[in-house]
Amino acid sequence: MKILQQIAVIMLLILGWQPLQAHALADSSADAVRERQYLIQTLTRIADPVLNALSKNELKKLMPVEAKTPDHNRMSTHLEAFGRLLSGMAPWLELGPDQTMEGKLRKKYIDLAVICLHNATDPAAPDFMNFNQGRQPVVDAAFLSQALLRAPHQLWDRLDNKTKSNVITALKSSRIITPSYSNWLLFSATIEAALMRFDQSGDRMRMDYAIKSHLLWYKGDGAYGDGPNFHWDYYNSFVIQPMLLEVLQTWAAQDKTQQETYDLILSRSKRYAAVQERLISPEGTYPPIGRSLSYRFGVFQLLSKIALMHALDKEIKPQQVRAALYTVIKKQVEAPGTFDKKGWLQIGIYGHQPDIGEAYISTGSLYLCSEAFLILGLPSTDLLWQGADMDWTAKKIWKGLEVPIDHADD
Repeated sequence: MKILQQIAVIMLLILGWQPLQAHALADSSADAVRERQYLIQTLTRIADPVLNALSKNELKKLMPVEAKTPDHNRMSTHLEAFGRLLSGMAPWLELGPDQTMEGKLRKKYIDLAVICLHNATDPAAPDFMNFNQGRQPVVDAAFLSQALLRAPHQLWDRLDNKTKSNVITALKSSRIITPSYSNWLLFSATIEAALMRFDQSGDRMRMDYAIKSHLLWYKGDGAYGDGPNFHWDYYNSFVIQPMLLEVLQTWAAQDKTQQETYDLILSRSKRYAAVQERLISPEGTYPPIGRSLSYRFGVFQLLSKIALMHALDKEIKPQQVRAALYTVIKKQVEAPGTFDKKGWLQIGIYGHQPDIGEAYISTGSLYLCSEAFLILGLPSTDLLWQGADMDWTAKKIWKGLEVPIDHADD
């Protein structure tokens, strides 16, 4: 990158540009390079304790279980950690290995993830995970399914046949769990979408029921109810809209009659992502509203996903989303107490705040924060990773700058 920038500077000087102008152009992507490097370092810092332990079949042995009721949460917390982490990492891993430093780093984590998928689904392994005891496993079998849908080439295609069979068996075993009449319908639907993609056995009725229920629960202006009622929380981003998009995208690839519904869902998701971008304060904070705030910057999964899809509203530049997400993540990651002494995440939104965790929250739950890193699935050559930072909407407003008028989607 530096060599190319130096060549650009030399050529500009030959053409008569002033040194200051040439230097400014050479440094125009410095923000992007620095921020991508920081986000990769942060994602791998979050991932290392989970993947290193699981790859050695030592996750159950080594992972702490911080929770209000640790004995109850212990039966599901390990699948929570692995499924949620891998779901957020998957788009970056799907870029695949190459000869760059980043590409070699990706190969390391792809290889780790493949070993971990084997251990997590091998009934004879010490770290074989719970996919069907209690109610929680349907949630995180869905996040694991989401990871496979997001990285089919680098995760699924690299599995040996025995591990593929074990994964399919594990996912199917979660079918005995009846989801709640809420966003939980999408957990079952996402598992079925993965079974449709990888085993041609997905249950279309479970998918159809989840989609039609959420269409009925749409409240307007880009937001769905969590069940029949509207909740002031971030579940539209944690679960509802990303999983609706992925279930419908998978189904539409096999049945073109689903394309119209997918397009409708995407248009609503674009609006919700635009709202999310406006929620980020100039300092990189956001309103602490609703349940599951200990998922931290996982709050912005949908904004990151819509940027990954190149589907942002035209008024929102990708560089302002990049700068906003970087600022939010950095602020929370660097709060004292975010990690324990061995690198595991601790309950909190800003540092260690155990009381903010609901009864269903445990150490494994916290790895949903990785969903904010979906933009790393765009290669470094993408426009999002080019050029200097741009102010996001709230930052512009509180500088006294002009911004587009906001308006409801419908």
